Amino acid sequence: MGIGAVSDELLGTFMPIAVYWLYSGLYVALDGVGRLDGYRLHTREEAAAKNVVSKSTVVRGVLVQQAFQVAVSLTLFAVIGDESGTGQKQPPALVIVLQFIVAMVVMDTWQYFMHRYMHINKFLYKHIHSKHHTLVVPYSFGALYNHPLEGLILDTIGGALSFLVSGMTPRTSIFFFSFATVKTVDDHCGLWLPGNILQKLFSNNSAYHDIHHQLYGNKYNFSQPFFVMWDKILGTYMPYSIEQRQGGGVESRPAKLY
Repeated sequence: MGIGAVSDELLGTFMPIAVYWLYSGLYVALDGVGRLDGYRLHTREEAAAKNVVSKSTVVRGVLVQQAFQVAVSLTLFAVIGDESGTGQKQPPALVIVLQFIVAMVVMDTWQYFMHRYMHINKFLYKHIHSKHHTLVVPYSFGALYNHPLEGLILDTIGGALSFLVSGMTPRTSIFFFSFATVKTVDDHCGLWLPGNILQKLFSNNSAYHDIHHQLYGNKYNFSQPFFVMWDKILGTYMPYSIEQRQGGGVESRPAKLY
């Protein structure tokens, strides 16, 4: 079963990738609007000085990760696919909502503990996770700039577990993974926009995640991409406030340094 001539499995595989580049492209366009500089969490000069990797390298790195993502997704759908060709019937709306919630909790749980371990383990941090932290000042299309092994463990396997545990259909997965992609890109956008509904609804947002990318927040704010529950339960939450930056703009400022 699919939409038009394209199967739900193919849409569930490739739609999140299209959403990633379209949504991050929107932020790239906004980056050219000078009057939005007042909503940047870091100045342009700070980003140029602290980010040691080129944007072309980031694009290539993300494409490599997405290639792994496609391979795992297509393999998963092939293994669990319905050989009858009729596809799974969509459950009632309430069940779909519950599946979304379960998938969000599963993804957050997996990513929190894997992400935190990659910080605790010095070998993994040095050789794997530090690649993502070369973006001290995050930006939208750098959201999935990771070592391929990290991308496989955190994002691809985390997504597969969310899909399997929640019991969602391939059609529901199109919307869930597209939403998760939008959320991840938004968390790395580097902007604090007053009209951004995601930043209002979720405590796990661009300001929260920006704290984690700074040296003082390296051992805090591991949760991603939806909630902050594990950080608060396990004592790794670093509270912050949005303050006016001297010279213009805003910044995510820790309430206290640990």
